[in-house]
Amino acid sequence: MAAAAEADSFFCFVELLSGFRDHFCKQLDNSNVGIRATITRLSQFLKEHDEELWRHLEITTKVNPQFYAFRWITLLLTQEFNFADSLHIWDTLLSDPEGPLETLLRVCCAMLILVRRRLLAGDFTSNLKLLQNYPPSNISHLLYVANKLRSQAAS
Repeated sequence: MAAAAEADSFFCFVELLSGFRDHFCKQLDNSNVGIRATITRLSQFLKEHDEELWRHLEITTKVNPQFYAFRWITLLLTQEFNFADSLHIWDTLLSDPEGPLETLLRVCCAMLILVRRRLLAGDFTSNLKLLQNYPPSNISHLLYVANKLRSQAAS
């Protein structure tokens, strides 16, 4: 059905973005569906899975998640990874039965965990630079770690 490929692709794209539309409404910024709430959920997710790293980032070095996670979430990680890796991530976002937002938050948390050692050794400046210029990563391993976070949350 090559003739329907463009329409099917557009439908998938609209479905993906419709789940994130509330992040772009200023009136919803402070609501439970706005971007601030989503960033807070990411912070809580990290705290649940790696409290030491959460404490170092948010309390010791005062790296507010809004400084890096806003771009990660609103641009669906397209600025952090090359095109092929972004497609792999988006394929995962679209195919996860828990939905794209939950999957995105797990991927973002996994990104933090993968650079944990460097973050724990860093100060405000070095950590912010690292998170705003995320290093090249093995996407398959990143998605594996993100998937493990799902199973850890279930147990």
